Amino acid sequence: MDSYNLTWKPSAERELRKLPRPIIARLVERIEGLRRNPYPQSATKMTAMQDTWRIREGDYRVIYKVIGNTLTVEIIRVGNRRDVYR
Repeated sequence: MDSYNLTWKPSAERELRKLPRPIIARLVERIEGLRRNPYPQSATKMTAMQDTWRIREGDYRVIYKVIGNTLTVEIIRVGNRRDVYR
């Protein structure tokens, strides 16, 4: 299987940098795993947006979009579950 490219929206990078260091390490590990498999078992399809998925790590969520024709995973939002859906 081909490896997917990982791209970040600038706003998602800023959101990630504001989180506590231990959380950042766990989230980055999960996000890097999306290169091999953008649809892990723990991923949930977002109903309101096409090709958009979410993964969770404790109280934190990563919202991402899979662009299949270019094998790209774009990270859209990263944050606490109470803030990420707003």
